[in-house]
Amino acid sequence: MTESILVVLAAVAAACFIATRYLRGPDLSALDGPGGDLQGMAIEQRFSSGDRPNEEHRAIVTMLSGMPGRGEGFPTPARLARLRTFMDEMFASRHFEALFIPANAGGVSAEWVIAPGASSTRRTLYIHGGAYAAGSPRSHRVITARFSEITGGAVLAIDYRLMPEHSRMAGIEDCRTAYRWMLEFGPRGAQRADTAFVAGDSAGGNLALSLIAWLRDQGLRAPDAVVALSPFTDSTFGSPSFKTNLATDAMLGPLFKPLARLPRAMLLWAGLIVNRIRPSDPLVSPIFGNLSHLPPMLIHASQVEMLLDDSRRYVRKAASAGSSARLQTWNHVVHVWHIFDPALTEATQAFEEIRKFLAAVVPATDGSHEGPWSASLTSRDLLRDFDRIVSPPPQGTGPRRLVV
Repeated sequence: MTESILVVLAAVAAACFIATRYLRGPDLSALDGPGGDLQGMAIEQRFSSGDRPNEEHRAIVTMLSGMPGRGEGFPTPARLARLRTFMDEMFASRHFEALFIPANAGGVSAEWVIAPGASSTRRTLYIHGGAYAAGSPRSHRVITARFSEITGGAVLAIDYRLMPEHSRMAGIEDCRTAYRWMLEFGPRGAQRADTAFVAGDSAGGNLALSLIAWLRDQGLRAPDAVVALSPFTDSTFGSPSFKTNLATDAMLGPLFKPLARLPRAMLLWAGLIVNRIRPSDPLVSPIFGNLSHLPPMLIHASQVEMLLDDSRRYVRKAASAGSSARLQTWNHVVHVWHIFDPALTEATQAFEEIRKFLAAVVPATDGSHEGPWSASLTSRDLLRDFDRIVSPPPQGTGPRRLVV
């Protein structure tokens, strides 16, 4: 009996040692602490609508109380299916001025999002969030429609392969494929992009930041700018706010409360098993990668969300490496609050900051867009032209959903 106990203790000690030395990555605590200035540059900017949450904030928290899976622990297939349905239907009744057109982005299911007057050569790849297991272009149309509007261009919202039906790597590969395709093909067919942006939220923000590092390393064309909304940059769960903001994060807190209680070594091993990639690998934890020579970046985060320090650490490290990176934070708002525009004042403010950032990087054209993207044409004109120029999604693709 004593020998068995010693064997178990030795195994536990070995697992903890491996988690500490191999899985969790370098110590990033030097990136914490106060201060938003780096070598005289202001890289952090804070916004707030007051000292306390207001009626708008409370209304959103009430709405989120109906989100499936809150506090239920690891998702079962049935719970995950309910969460996916909830996300897709959350804004189903919303009226949009933009058009949503199915697309085949080099084999990746996607949709073009076209606001009135959008240029076909000014494009944004948008990567939705949802913890790599939920979300779709449909669930994020509030955001993608606004991106098309504020960029004056077309948005390619991709339906990358989700877990657990597919591997984490499958989603990463879909982002790479779709971005390269978007550079050469637009809503009008084969037409090279003259301006390219990449944006994403939460898990999609992680994929966006992973993508731009890969593009740099491969010597491929980088996007002109990147926007990441509440990105998940550290798959080792090492950011202090992952626990300190657990009680104040109305969206992620209830969903991830069971995970936050687990020892970090257990989370690291679980991440390795689930993703089949070392948690500290820059492929899934961009914060641990080389952050030099990256395109201009704007990152948004809530001051009360669990992923606040994921954003803060990433921006500080990127700026220290010489990349142009800025963090803007808002108080009292939920994770990826942008999706509640225009009901939430801070969402409207955030999109205006994004518009100004992107316009400063690559100013929009004067509105004299060519072809079917003229603002004077009706939706019927646009749809008729799309019937002629847009390919249907590839066979067997489309929204990745569990069948239960």
